[in-house]
Amino acid sequence: MKGVSQPKKSSPSRSAGGSTHRRGNNPLLSRRAVELSREMLEQLGDGEVGRHIGVSGLERNVATHRFEAAVPGYPGWEWNVVVACASGSEHVTVNETALVPAPSGNALQAPEWVPYSERLLPGDLGPGDLMPPAPDDHRLTPDPDEAGVEAAEGRRHYLTRRGLDEAKQRWRTGEYGPGSEFAEKATLHCRTCAFYLPAADPVGENFGVCANEYSADGILVHATYGCGAHSETVVHETPAAQDAFDDESPVF
Repeated sequence: MKGVSQPKKSSPSRSAGGSTHRRGNNPLLSRRAVELSREMLEQLGDGEVGRHIGVSGLERNVATHRFEAAVPGYPGWEWNVVVACASGSEHVTVNETALVPAPSGNALQAPEWVPYSERLLPGDLGPGDLMPPAPDDHRLTPDPDEAGVEAAEGRRHYLTRRGLDEAKQRWRTGEYGPGSEFAEKATLHCRTCAFYLPAADPVGENFGVCANEYSADGILVHATYGCGAHSETVVHETPAAQDAFDDESPVF
């Protein structure tokens, strides 16, 4: 006796985009889900909501709908709306809305965050500000054998030799060093100036303090720094013409 042949199971038909009918019936991917997502973005009132540009699944019951955005100051960004639907239900809810950089990579974004300790610059410290040294600050040491400067009584730390050398390097290459614009145009240097007060060790003989109130008053300068207010500056006056010409006298 011949057996009864069983009908073949037909595979689900696919759309042009490769999705199945079953997927097309998913409430998260439905037209209503798109409309609901757009409505929520329009209620925000944070900018124009453009065309729907895609959807991606996050989990079994969660998806994200993407929309073009035209928000001033945010070129290259897009709207994202996260929607959810419980298993066996067709009721779609909105979980979250966000303005995010588009995958194109053309979004204008803030620079990478840098810790405060790494972006602090000389001169940033203001009155009342506190800046404790870092635990591993190489400029300080509790060991007197590693010190470059003798510590005064009552201090627990010493300035290291490296810290002192770095300070001298800054002073030498800074605004009051031999390579500054003032020094390069000066005819006389601080070493021979009466207003130059030489510094003692450990700063060294190549540095001193200016005592000229019209120049770098009270500032540590390099011995080969210079300015136009040197104590030996002499201005040579141009003698007046012997025979003055009267350009208002008549010529006839």
